[in-house]
Amino acid sequence: MAANGLVEFTDQNFDEQVLKSDKPVLVDFWATWCMPCRSIGPTVEAVAQEFSGRAVVGKINVDDNLNVTTRYRITGIPALLLFKGGQVAEQLSGVRSKDEVVKMIERHL
Repeated sequence: MAANGLVEFTDQNFDEQVLKSDKPVLVDFWATWCMPCRSIGPTVEAVAQEFSGRAVVGKINVDDNLNVTTRYRITGIPALLLFKGGQVAEQLSGVRSKDEVVKMIERHL
């Protein structure tokens, strides 16, 4: 886990860290070249810190992790998927406010 509370998800650790988690998991699908992804980055970091211990928050680079990206049919980024019990419980696309992201997570705590 990074100092900012974010977890880096990959094709290799996704099933273990996301699908088998006993807490809700927010996954930010992003890429380095995506300006909207960079714009929402600080929001995702703030949410990770706010929900530390209650939910898992992390990012997955779509260019480096094609298996997970394909499995969840990610065609536009940023995409925020909230997993609960190994399933997608809710999702948001595009740049969203911190309030929207917080409300989404709170609905699943």
